[in-house]
Amino acid sequence: MPKFVIERDIPGAGKFTPSDLKAISQKSCGVLNSMGTDIQWIHSYVTDDRIYCVYQATDEALVRRHAELGGFPANRVDRVYSVIDPATSE
Repeated sequence: MPKFVIERDIPGAGKFTPSDLKAISQKSCGVLNSMGTDIQWIHSYVTDDRIYCVYQATDEALVRRHAELGGFPANRVDRVYSVIDPATSE
């Protein structure tokens, strides 16, 4: 399945408590469970005012549908074509 990076503008995200993050995660997982196996959350990075999420999904429309159903912003959705790291230079 293709991977996608979702940029979510959420002011103050970096100040969320562990309890806040748990609630957001539970909401996301609840929506994902209702959507079937064509979409999967891999992980997310929380910064000051954004959350960057990595998903696998059959297409971008499914990623956007998850955001809509969960009430999450999806300000930008980009397909990942490659992943590089220091080992790529070898």
